[in-house]
Amino acid sequence: MTPEELRACCLGQNDAWEDFPFPANPGLSTFKVKGRIFAFSSLDEAPLRVSLKCEPEIALRLRETCPAVRPGWHLNKRHWNTVTLDGSLPDRVVREMVEDSWDLVVAGLPRWERLRLGGS
Repeated sequence: MTPEELRACCLGQNDAWEDFPFPANPGLSTFKVKGRIFAFSSLDEAPLRVSLKCEPEIALRLRETCPAVRPGWHLNKRHWNTVTLDGSLPDRVVREMVEDSWDLVVAGLPRWERLRLGGS
C-alpha cells in the first residue's frame, strides 16, 4: 500500500478528514471522525507505518501472528497497534484494520452522532 492509497483509505471512511495538529511533528497526518483520531501516519516516512485503534484481544493476536504489527508507538499499547506497511500484510487486511479503527472510534461517540454516521 502506498502513502496515497493509505490516505485514500482513511479519507474513504464516512465523515473522515485529515488534520496536522502537532506543531512539533508537522508531517504527522491524523485521520479523524467527529474530532476523534482513528489513524496516525507520517506518510512521507519510509517504511510507511500507520497507527490504528484495535480491540485489545485482537491487538494481541495480531501482534503474535504478524511481525508487521507492533504495540502502538507512543500510544496506549492496549488499544493501539502500529502497522508497518512493508507488503507482508495484504492491502485488504490493512483496509479492514482502518475500517475497524474507525468503527471503534465511532462506537465511542454519542448515540445521535453514531446514528448520523450510519452506526448503531
